[in-house]
Amino acid sequence: MEDVGPPNGSPTHFGSHGNLAASADYDYLIKFLALGDSGVGKTSFLYQYTDRQFHAKFISTVGIDFREKRVVHRVPGADGVVGRSHRIHLQLWDTAGQERFRSLTTAFFRDAMGFILLFDLTNEQSFVNIRNWLTQLQTHAYCENPDIILCGNKADLEDQRKVSEERARDVAEKHGLPYFETSAATGQNVAKVVECLLDMVMLRMEQCMDKTQRPFAQNGRRLQKGEIDEYNRDSKCLC
Repeated sequence: MEDVGPPNGSPTHFGSHGNLAASADYDYLIKFLALGDSGVGKTSFLYQYTDRQFHAKFISTVGIDFREKRVVHRVPGADGVVGRSHRIHLQLWDTAGQERFRSLTTAFFRDAMGFILLFDLTNEQSFVNIRNWLTQLQTHAYCENPDIILCGNKADLEDQRKVSEERARDVAEKHGLPYFETSAATGQNVAKVVECLLDMVMLRMEQCMDKTQRPFAQNGRRLQKGEIDEYNRDSKCLC
């Protein structure tokens, strides 16, 4: 996957969401949503991916925000040769982990096409709460089996680790989720997580399009929310 950086050289936040209509020089608009307990590093993870920077000062996200990035996704051919490529406009939604914002953040679950579920390797309770987040996803996501990647974040703090890699992988395997240990501070596996999730979502979309011949977007036109809802109601593919 080729990184072409954030659009216009800077992140876009929730307040400027409507400004995206003026720019449609991409093939697909893909929305990912990061979720997990407060303090697990969701905001830092997304900053590391979009800007390759780590902000050590913790500021709790209020409600919901998002960052953006443009990438080129290359589809592997059947014989291993790189196939066609797509210009992807990624919206990476950052949700508040606090319970008081839950009704607001879950309203965005249905519009997301993939999910990055983070817990803190130095915080046992954030690991235990994975089950609650998965239940929320089953209830509010676009289908009962959405594309999710589980991340054990803060892997750089090995001396403070409370959750072993073996335990985390057991939980991931139980729920059928890919698992990565990440560090928003060093960048460990951050890009790999997003690339893996994009591969999963693009594969699902390819299979859906083969089945229904109704793509999410073509020729630079973004699929609108009503079309996404109609698509999900009618196809329900791989869910």
